[in-house]
Amino acid sequence: MPSGKTVKLILYELLQFAALSVTIFVIMERFASLIHDVKGRDLTVYWLVVAVSIAYVTSATLLVWIPIKYHILKRRNIAETKLWRPTALVYLVLCTLPCFAILIASSKVQVDTGHRRDHFDELPVSLVLFSLICVDIIERLQPCRLLGQNDSLDQDFNIPGLVFTHLEPVITVSSQLHPDEGQKGPTQSQTEVRNGSASGRWQDLTSSPNRSAFTSRAASPSYLYPSSSRPRSYSSTLGFLWRRDGRSEVFVEGFLFWLDTVEMLRVAGEPSVFYSAWVFPIYILTFLSTLRMVITPHNPMLCSAGVLLQDLPFFIIRVALIIVFGYVTPVLYPLKNGLVSLTFIYFTFLTRLKIFSRQSMF
Repeated sequence: MPSGKTVKLILYELLQFAALSVTIFVIMERFASLIHDVKGRDLTVYWLVVAVSIAYVTSATLLVWIPIKYHILKRRNIAETKLWRPTALVYLVLCTLPCFAILIASSKVQVDTGHRRDHFDELPVSLVLFSLICVDIIERLQPCRLLGQNDSLDQDFNIPGLVFTHLEPVITVSSQLHPDEGQKGPTQSQTEVRNGSASGRWQDLTSSPNRSAFTSRAASPSYLYPSSSRPRSYSSTLGFLWRRDGRSEVFVEGFLFWLDTVEMLRVAGEPSVFYSAWVFPIYILTFLSTLRMVITPHNPMLCSAGVLLQDLPFFIIRVALIIVFGYVTPVLYPLKNGLVSLTFIYFTFLTRLKIFSRQSMF
């Protein structure tokens, strides 16, 4: 009887292959029906397109998908240390890129022939995005267990606690009454405070409680909310509201990660946009935004890739679409893209300049 890890591996591989093959077959069948109507309902053209889709899926599986999967599974320990996901890159090249190319070709064929029959607004585009999201979620869930409690993700989702991140030295009356101590050197407590430890400060306050009343300068600690090392338990009747599992939050993060891309493809499905030349830059920029999936979720490079591959290009194309076609997309999305791009540029680059690094400002 196979082990649980083997069953999970087989299940994930079957789901990823189904996302690859089913998406290609559905898109190509829809494109074959379109060509069948444009060419005077010729069945030969229809079955030729279907045969091409079967041949493509077969050759791509045998020549690319299976060898790369075998190489990844054989060197799993090495692949886990990398900052990118080769399976996601292969899926984008073998499935998402051809699907977007077929959608562009279908628009071009209908515009050239003058027969506007199908603008691929529902099932094909939704299936492409859903398969893409499923592959992304599977890649995120691979290190997790499917049964029982999981520790690989839950340790990052504990309830946060309040901690000190910065402490400044406290000038007390004793430092003013004994100025000669400054010539002999710093005391042990002051040395510990300067090194970033709070033990010296608390010892000083504990040994002389009256000194705290004569503090001339109060400390200005900064507070952060990191994850606690110990999960807290709540025994009240509403204790279930504090329960959370990292595996379920992976699904939420997966769909939120692609929400902007979903809206962009929805705009591309509008008839006024789909039958125009704007469909080319929309699908090209959308495919570039999908390349973010290649980067692992906790890679620091993901933030800059999101701005360069999605938010900044999407802001430009959405502003242009609103100018040309009107409000085909909600104003919320270009505002989001512009705000994310500006804040990234400001906090990443401008704050390093001398004019923005002064402590007296804000």
